[in-house]
Amino acid sequence: MQLYNTLSAEERAQLIEEAGKERLTLSFYAYAKIEDPKKFRDELFIAWNALDALGRIYVAHEGINAQMSVPADQFEAFRDTLEVYDFMKGIRLNVAVDQDDYSFLKLTIKVRNKIVADGLNDDSFDVTNKGIHLKAQEFNDLLEDPNTIVVDFRNHYESEVGHFEKAITPDVENFRESLPIINEQLQDFKEDKNLLMYCTGGIRCEKASAYFKHQGFKNVYQLEGGIIEYTRQIKEEGIKSKFIGKNFVFDHRLGERITDDIISQCHQCGKPCDNHTNCANDACHLLFIQCDECKAAMENCCSTECVETIHLPWEEQLKLRKGLQVGNKVFRKGKSEALKFKNSGDLPIKPLAKAETKNIRQKIAVKKVLVGKAEHYYSKSKIAQFLIENKELSVGDQVLISGPTTGEQELTITKIHVNGGPCETAKVGDQITFELPYRVRLSDKLYKIQQAENA
Repeated sequence: MQLYNTLSAEERAQLIEEAGKERLTLSFYAYAKIEDPKKFRDELFIAWNALDALGRIYVAHEGINAQMSVPADQFEAFRDTLEVYDFMKGIRLNVAVDQDDYSFLKLTIKVRNKIVADGLNDDSFDVTNKGIHLKAQEFNDLLEDPNTIVVDFRNHYESEVGHFEKAITPDVENFRESLPIINEQLQDFKEDKNLLMYCTGGIRCEKASAYFKHQGFKNVYQLEGGIIEYTRQIKEEGIKSKFIGKNFVFDHRLGERITDDIISQCHQCGKPCDNHTNCANDACHLLFIQCDECKAAMENCCSTECVETIHLPWEEQLKLRKGLQVGNKVFRKGKSEALKFKNSGDLPIKPLAKAETKNIRQKIAVKKVLVGKAEHYYSKSKIAQFLIENKELSVGDQVLISGPTTGEQELTITKIHVNGGPCETAKVGDQITFELPYRVRLSDKLYKIQQAENA
């Protein structure tokens, strides 16, 4: 019986594209007593794999925490798989603000000690004695109360690109760090202040609210469903957003825009920017904010050292990585001396810029025509191979390489080899190769840019 992935991310992305079906990105969690997490995990994998559901899920004796991508036409069937379990009957599914068919490309369900690493001894306090849950308008109203202290229980790289007005934003790497810090900062306000807390989807506040009530805080409140549910409610009910900027998410999108306010800077040049990227050097994989100009100049890298590294022969890169925990196992959180404009801790609420309004016309600002698909990438020589399926491609053409993992990369063709030899123009059926500083995947498409609209 299959209880593991048999397809690579690239192969899965290609199948999703060929299927042409809309997918929904969603998240949910539930605290419950699960006697046999391994058995529970296997049951979920069998049920969800049959529905082509993908995602990153953690299960433990204390419950489940899931971020997923589900085919839209299988949504109700997916919900039925949850209703089998009493503790998930009627569970709220937080559907993403921005949909992306490629948000997850594998189904990964892991058994953990806890569904969120909080560092707490759950036997020392009543985890069911939680704070009062507030809906969006109630949260806004209490936020306006001068007797309220609002705390962001996310990490520094999350709050930097977006947070609620007046929020305390701890300069922490993970959730477990924030609890004792906040407890110490608020010692003098336990009796008379409203402690208002929020996180991405609500799961961190479920445990934190109970912890702070145990610590002696009298008036504890939490945002029901987190920022994701808050955003859905303000859009549906026409409520003014007290959250400014982007909501960081843990799939390949790395963010959902809530308002058009940009409150952070490119970590390399200081330009207003709130787009996260991971360093292209697999031995680094640093998460940081990078504008389009720096992305092009630095080749998706966080430092000149990493740029130099990705240009080394593949064997040398492997030697440098030997013994290190690298690749997708690394998710370093943007703390590096190379990042001159990194901000964390006390953050501004005044916008530095406004994001461009996204509408259909502006989304298709670049006129492009599909000419081929990726077939291979030769890591040692940094050569990409494509098959021309439509039109022609010539030296001097401006092209766009696009894919769920690669993103969108523009470049001008300066030299190509066609069917093994140098040539000026490639035609339908030709196999072409050219140098690229970054890896391409089988799901990547090659477009020729014909013209751009005048903005």
